[in-house]
Amino acid sequence: MSEATLPSREELAGCVIEILHRGKSRNPDVFLIEVDRQRFVLKDFSPRGTFVRNILGPWLVDREVRAYKALSEHPFVPRYLGRLDKMAFALEYRPGERMSRSLKGRVSSDFLSTLRQAIDDMHRLGVVHLDLRHRSNVLVGEDGQPVLIDFASAICGDPFGIFGKLVLRNLARLDQRAFEKWRVRLS
Repeated sequence: MSEATLPSREELAGCVIEILHRGKSRNPDVFLIEVDRQRFVLKDFSPRGTFVRNILGPWLVDREVRAYKALSEHPFVPRYLGRLDKMAFALEYRPGERMSRSLKGRVSSDFLSTLRQAIDDMHRLGVVHLDLRHRSNVLVGEDGQPVLIDFASAICGDPFGIFGKLVLRNLARLDQRAFEKWRVRLS
């Protein structure tokens, strides 16, 4: 499925398989959608109030879409599929289990080194996640590999420019601390 083939809002009405996350006042609803036997995730601010629908939501969508586009070739990040409209966008569905202490001893021996490499590669592409400590933003995919999701807090920039060298490099330390948290809990 590509941006050109995303269904309209009306066509999606009967295609919701599951509500993955019900957003609060400023957060999007996240849906698992199935169209023509293809599943994808839809993040949607349209159910929110006027301010969020018209100002904050579109700005947050732009910001998150920018991160997903910058990471389009990253193997451990779901592919961006396109925008439904100014309030919603679609992503590849990558099922997995949220990170937690209960995964200790259940993940492959190379999971942590792969996760570390995935985070380093994300930084090299000019994206700092800033919320990897949250257990729902790092999944253990069905294939046992890490899946990095929810780039709503991410900061993007040219990793080789002044902003990247000064700001992104320093902010990347937050992602590195989050990795250390998971390393300790899973080791």
